[in-house]
Amino acid sequence: MPSDNVWRSGGGEVDAQSRWRRKLIVGEAVADASTWLAAQTGLSKQKVKDAMLKGAVWWKRGGKPQKRLRRAKSALAVGDVLELNYDPQILALNSPQPTLVADHDAYSIWCKPAGLLTQGSEWGDHCSLLRMVELHFQSKRQVFLLHRLDREAMGLVIIAHNKAAAGRFGALLQNNALDKFYLARVKGRLAQEQGEIDFPVDGKAALSYYQVQHYDEATDSSLVRVKLITGRKHQIRRHFADLGHPLLGDPRYGSGNKHEDGLMLAAMELAFNCPMRRRAMRVVMPEALLPAWAHQR
Repeated sequence: MPSDNVWRSGGGEVDAQSRWRRKLIVGEAVADASTWLAAQTGLSKQKVKDAMLKGAVWWKRGGKPQKRLRRAKSALAVGDVLELNYDPQILALNSPQPTLVADHDAYSIWCKPAGLLTQGSEWGDHCSLLRMVELHFQSKRQVFLLHRLDREAMGLVIIAHNKAAAGRFGALLQNNALDKFYLARVKGRLAQEQGEIDFPVDGKAALSYYQVQHYDEATDSSLVRVKLITGRKHQIRRHFADLGHPLLGDPRYGSGNKHEDGLMLAAMELAFNCPMRRRAMRVVMPEALLPAWAHQR
């Protein structure tokens, strides 16, 4: 992880109200990581423990990969490197909880609500789907993220629970053998009931198929079903904005499409040949989880 500064033992105090990042090198053996970090930074031990639990503290020893350090009483050795990424606003966040849709042991399928990150950052991961899944299984299963959804979007996400499943699903995604279908409510009435959008995204080829499900005259909006062929960043949002029919509630793309209910985009269906069970699978979001805007009016 990048660092703004490097402190050795005895570094000094920091501001507990602002965002900052510090890397510290352990100069002598430490029996309790949280006590040592509190002494090095001037933060209270309670704030340090909270930051550790929420994934804001990183630990590295020798040539081993860097990882989050969550256990407050972890022992530290001379030469260990700890990085504390402190953002009180991020650490104070609370997010909606995901819903388990299907559990197949080697992998599970979840409905991520709008407003929840798919994965965390160096500043913390407590408000992320990946961490919440890990906690749901009480850290007894590994968690591997296979694909992402925008924070503002909601919908189905597959999480693998071992390296074999992660590798096999990764191959499906790489070969475009995992079909993803979305529902979106867009501004206006489209000229064609179905079609494809192939505008490049960030200079790369991008293709989306769509079919209009319903047009609502009262709101001048269309409910569309979209199949992604490629998976560029914000592809659906950018494609429909470029087409002149931006998604309602999109805070980033389009004009005249703001909505108090937020982004109207849901990953509502997945279809694939299960690489673990060797059979066709189709997972549809339960009706009870679909937002009100996704229903025909």
